[in-house]
Amino acid sequence: MGNQETAVRKRVRVWDLPTRLWHWSVLILFGVCWWTADTDHMRWHLFAGYGVLGLVSFRIVWGFCGGQTARFSSFVRGPAGIWRYVRKLFKREGDASLGHNPLGALSIIVMLSLLLLQTILGLFAVNDDGGASGPLSQWVSYGTGRRFAHLHAFNFNLLLLLIGLHLAAIVFYRLFRGENLVSAMIHGYKSHRAAGETPYFVPLWRAALVAASIFVGVVLLVKI
Repeated sequence: MGNQETAVRKRVRVWDLPTRLWHWSVLILFGVCWWTADTDHMRWHLFAGYGVLGLVSFRIVWGFCGGQTARFSSFVRGPAGIWRYVRKLFKREGDASLGHNPLGALSIIVMLSLLLLQTILGLFAVNDDGGASGPLSQWVSYGTGRRFAHLHAFNFNLLLLLIGLHLAAIVFYRLFRGENLVSAMIHGYKSHRAAGETPYFVPLWRAALVAASIFVGVVLLVKI
């Protein structure tokens, strides 16, 4: 039976290049933000924060105009869909999801929301000495800017908690369900049933156009 199941599986392209580059770029820039804040390199912290804002904005737009597995409509499910997936989570024979599974989709939505909130708070945050305040801090009062700074620090801890859960999920799927989520996000392929759906993708120029538009938007925003 196991050999028959293996025979009907094939290597399917699941993740497009923009989605994979986005994933690893967010990881790197989040680490840079963390390090620059801890070492008081606030000028570079601001630049890394602008990068995160651009990446989050790109992923939101790409969720509506990207390839099939990148689109929110292909993986975001309601409570009923999430519950049906959770009920089968610990069954080893369950087939791998083509893209994000319902729990992974929930993680993506929460992660994007927290990252977007983190960057917005950082834009308006006011430091005690005023030397490392956000570029839009002049638009709020000192008290409001300080509250934004405290929320910026608190939200960072929520992001660390979510990242920890994300890493635990990667280990669980690798050891219990035999799915290597990390390698799939590197080369873009998963082992999937041959009779299953093959996702569609969009041309790379669309991603380049979205990225260029967002870059201009972020530059204009921080120059206000």
